[in-house]
Amino acid sequence: MPATTVASRELNQHIGYAKKAAKSGPVFITHRGKPAHLLLSIEDYRRLAGQRRSLVEALSLPGLADIDFEPSTVRIETHRPDLG
Repeated sequence: MPATTVASRELNQHIGYAKKAAKSGPVFITHRGKPAHLLLSIEDYRRLAGQRRSLVEALSLPGLADIDFEPSTVRIETHRPDLG
C-alpha cells in the first residue's frame, strides 16, 4: 500500500489525483511542509476503525518514515532502598 504526500495547495488544484491515489493507499496532506491531514478510502477507514492495532503495526504504516520525529530524551532514575 504506497503512501502519497500532497501539499494542501496542490490538493485544491488536483483533488481528482488525490482521490485516485487514496484508492491505493493513504494520502498525507501537508500544510507548510508538515503533515496536517490524512485522506483514506472509505474501505481503509472502515478497516482501521473496525480493528485495533498494536503499537508496532501503527508505527509500521507506509509513509511514516518520511515524517520528521525527534522525541526528547528522558532520564528516569530509580532509587533502591538501602538494605544494608
